[in-house]
Amino acid sequence: MPTAEVVIHEVLAAEAARYVRHADVVGGGLDRARDLGLWLSLEGGALVVDRLPGGAAYPRQSGPARLFSLKPGEIGRYRANFRFTVTTCACDPSWYYEDWLVLVANGEMRADGFVSCEPDHDVDHRVHLYGGSRGRGRR
Repeated sequence: MPTAEVVIHEVLAAEAARYVRHADVVGGGLDRARDLGLWLSLEGGALVVDRLPGGAAYPRQSGPARLFSLKPGEIGRYRANFRFTVTTCACDPSWYYEDWLVLVANGEMRADGFVSCEPDHDVDHRVHLYGGSRGRGRR
């Protein structure tokens, strides 16, 4: 793992690549989280995690959303799913989907920390991607 303020392990399995898993680990400053649509800031000893507005067709978000504030040693989990348009032309209404699982810790962690510990904060913004209730028929 890189030694940095922020370490990101991103895993992508895209339909366009036949769901072949691609993983990348990068490190950097707090601004590195913007690559994931997150804004990280420090308030006292707490790590504040906000989701930035993105280009999702559904659900729409008008501004930043506070996910959680992590005290030192705490873990937060954020789950969400999105529907994006591939083109802006109404003549080709193609879509792609993203399902996010983001785990954030404030402080150092053991290598198995995210899988062996329950999160202190759990935010679940998963929705039915065509409106309606989030229940039956959803994974």
